[in-house]
Amino acid sequence: MCLAIPARVTEILEQDQVKVELGGVHKIVSTALVDDVKTGDYLIVHVGFAIGKLDPDEAERTLALLAEMGATPDNPAAYR
Repeated sequence: MCLAIPARVTEILEQDQVKVELGGVHKIVSTALVDDVKTGDYLIVHVGFAIGKLDPDEAERTLALLAEMGATPDNPAAYR
């Protein structure tokens, strides 16, 4: 089973890359598969690639549910 998580774009970089943030963790991901990405957008990220955009309200609900489960960057086992 694969899990893709929502992450908020904090910075647009060169060569189809952006910096995203999730729970205080910052990561650079590829946006080669997604068009028209802007700072503040929420992206679905899987293994270093943005695979789609997510409505901000839906992203916040998903992140709240993950937090309720205890799935945080410092507790990755909760994602399994």
